[in-house]
Amino acid sequence: MLDLVDIEQAAHRLQAHVLRTPCVASKTLSDITGAQVFLKFENLQFTASFKERGACNKLAQLNAAERARGVIAMSAGNHAQGLAYHAQRLGIRAVIVMPTFTPGVKVERTRGFGAEIVLHGHTLDEARNHALMLAEQQQLVFVHPYDDPDIVAGQGTVALEMLSDVGDLDTLVVAVGGGGLIAGMATAARALQPGIEIIGVQSRRFPAMVNAILGTSHPQGSSSIAEGIAVGTPGLLPQRIIKEKVNDLLLVDEGDIEQAIVMLLEVEKTLVEGAGAAGLAALLKYPERFNGKRVGLVLCGGNIDPLLLSAIIERGMVRAGRLARLKVSARDVPGTLAAITATVAQAGANINEVHHQRAFTTLAAQNVEIELVLQTRGPQHIVDVLAALNQAGLSAQLVQ
Repeated sequence: MLDLVDIEQAAHRLQAHVLRTPCVASKTLSDITGAQVFLKFENLQFTASFKERGACNKLAQLNAAERARGVIAMSAGNHAQGLAYHAQRLGIRAVIVMPTFTPGVKVERTRGFGAEIVLHGHTLDEARNHALMLAEQQQLVFVHPYDDPDIVAGQGTVALEMLSDVGDLDTLVVAVGGGGLIAGMATAARALQPGIEIIGVQSRRFPAMVNAILGTSHPQGSSSIAEGIAVGTPGLLPQRIIKEKVNDLLLVDEGDIEQAIVMLLEVEKTLVEGAGAAGLAALLKYPERFNGKRVGLVLCGGNIDPLLLSAIIERGMVRAGRLARLKVSARDVPGTLAAITATVAQAGANINEVHHQRAFTTLAAQNVEIELVLQTRGPQHIVDVLAALNQAGLSAQLVQ
């Protein structure tokens, strides 16, 4: 088991090598959630993730022979980038085994830091087994992303900084995959502020730590937008620490995470990946748990595939009523489309897409079904647009 001294020593090693990221209050998120929210911006690290803390702490303690051999790791991306970056800085060979589902942006960033990339397996467990085989074959030092005391100690420096910068936090809310971050933070926070509440958050699709700690049997999915915490086998060392020092573990759904990503982008103008938004997702899903408390959230990573981000933003606009799909039925005569678009324009909505449907419809042959995708100001504006179309003699309805 680790103690506070291990984490303080890690903090000393990390000085001048990783960024001391800001931890600041968010008034708007506090108003939305009912808690006093403080955000730790680990997405501002050079590799856009807290993972480089543990990686740097581990590499700094390798002896000369180990440095000469080089290191290997398995990772869905953030541990890979953190390890590759600091290995390059220290002149150490780094081989990274990444699951085939890893977003391309993370693969290319890791390769850009000089690491040798091996894409293998459909899960982190398969990637780990392959990495262990390569480590034995090539005599590389295996650097586990979360089940390693040096890694956990490095991650724990996040809590040291948060409790130093923001006094009297009631609760820390931390995303959980393998458990390295929350284990390190809990070790530091319990020592510095014994009464603090520590809450872990997992994706419902990957509830391995919840099952291990709480004895539940939630089924595991095959993918999640929070791929950084999509871990099938949690770490043994983190498990021991979590059982002793963490108050509770919560599950959030994919939609909760998507909503949190969009909210952080809109409200805080900050970009996070799925794992980085998990803490806020928990506040939005379980507001009664945190109402009135001073809550510290870790925005643990900001590496997200641009195409995935685009899809999440679009889906978020649909949920917020700012993007709507309408179906309009009308006579198929000249001027009908012009009348529809003019009515929509007068109602103040903008048309993104128009689709005519003549063949695949149950309407009379003289009629046409027109599907519109509109930009609106919100749910009430959608109601107003529908009313305007119906008042114009057009049969319109919202397509859910």
